[in-house]
Amino acid sequence: MTVRVRFAPSPTGHLHIGGARTALSNYLFARNQGGVHVLRIEDTDPERSRREHEVQILRDLAWLDIAWDEGPDIGGPKGPYRQSERMQRYDEIIDGLLASGKAYRCNATKEELDEMREAQRAAGEDPRYDRRNRDAGLDADCGPHVVRLKLPIDGTTVVHDLIKGDVVVANEKLDDFIIRRTDGAPTYNFVVVVDDIDMAITHVVRGDDHVNNTPKQIHVYAALDAEPPQFAHLPMILGTDGSRLSKRHGHTSLGAYRDMGIIKEAMLNYLARLGWSHGDQEIFDRSELIGLFTLGAIGKSGAQWDMAKLTWLNETWIRKLTPEDLAERSREFFARAGVEVDDDRLVTAVASVQKRASTLIDLVEQATFYFVADDSLEFEAKARKKWWRTKTGPILAAFADALDGLDEWTEPAMETMVAAFCETQEVKLGKVAQPVRIALTGKGRGPGLYEMLLGLGRDRSVARIRRAAGLCPPPQ
Repeated sequence: MTVRVRFAPSPTGHLHIGGARTALSNYLFARNQGGVHVLRIEDTDPERSRREHEVQILRDLAWLDIAWDEGPDIGGPKGPYRQSERMQRYDEIIDGLLASGKAYRCNATKEELDEMREAQRAAGEDPRYDRRNRDAGLDADCGPHVVRLKLPIDGTTVVHDLIKGDVVVANEKLDDFIIRRTDGAPTYNFVVVVDDIDMAITHVVRGDDHVNNTPKQIHVYAALDAEPPQFAHLPMILGTDGSRLSKRHGHTSLGAYRDMGIIKEAMLNYLARLGWSHGDQEIFDRSELIGLFTLGAIGKSGAQWDMAKLTWLNETWIRKLTPEDLAERSREFFARAGVEVDDDRLVTAVASVQKRASTLIDLVEQATFYFVADDSLEFEAKARKKWWRTKTGPILAAFADALDGLDEWTEPAMETMVAAFCETQEVKLGKVAQPVRIALTGKGRGPGLYEMLLGLGRDRSVARIRRAAGLCPPPQ
């Protein structure tokens, strides 16, 4: 058997973090098993579904390099892969279920159904459809109506879940649910089964919020004389308060984290570890995840979203990139910050702050000083007050002269000059390096002294230090 899994988002908004984790789990499982990953768009809600949302979802998945083997954009042997393009198929199957007596029409009005539910609540019962039209034999001329699937009245339905174990539901708790609405639109629990059968899906890997849908869907498989796939329901992603992750906990869309400067390797690593583990290992690249990922290693409990851990992973993965790769990824963020970069200086600038950056936005903030005009560099008031004293101006002026006189603009030459300068001036290195750092960057923190000097070059470094010398408090 070839493993076939699917990720089936609804294009009604941005790709949620939970959806991204589901997509990744399907992708990793398919690749681990040598199977097929299908992308299907569930757009049967015409009022909320938007093609621009579909485009954004596909773009976000592509950013994480979550590839699919069949889908609406690339086609495949089991298409169409948009539910809106499969309506005729759904109608044919519903008509067949009506003809075989496995489904029936119900013309109960909303008012009648509301009255029924109120009576059930008054009697201490769970409100659900009372099957009043189950054996009425209504035909298509019965007026406005829905179509309902006939479910067993007694017995149990067992969901064999690869993560949660067996989930047993009494059939008396289920009602004959609607598979086609009054307006003719098919319902989710029906169309998803038709799609999974037609697309030969062997494993349905999805979020825990779908567990309650699964018993109903099992009965659709039975009505269509089809074997259900294996189910695996991923634990929910939780906020810091233990409730389901939502906007009150912060950003919930994948794109928001990309815009925050989280890089794809870190996000991929973090999403994979939400509920899944391999010993105590924390850092995984894509090839390791594909080789190690199994559904059996996913826990049953909810996984808490931890921004601090994601940031740590991001710092770790930023340091793993080559300076050239990191420079290319940072271009978009420099442009967004309104910083025009110098291509000849970009890689060197990025490399100098690479070990200190937690996000691409943070990297840009730390490296912007390289690309600011020397005479428009602004200085942090706090750093300036702490380090620029009455004796600092002459020291900076002398340091600028010493730099300007170097025969070679290299780190060894600078180290020799700085050691001699500190000895001659009778000052410790910190009393020189920190005021110089502020002069070069405008801030109290930044790259190493020699990294900054090499990155800016002789002329710009000397010019900035001399400008700072003139801005220090004059000697008393």
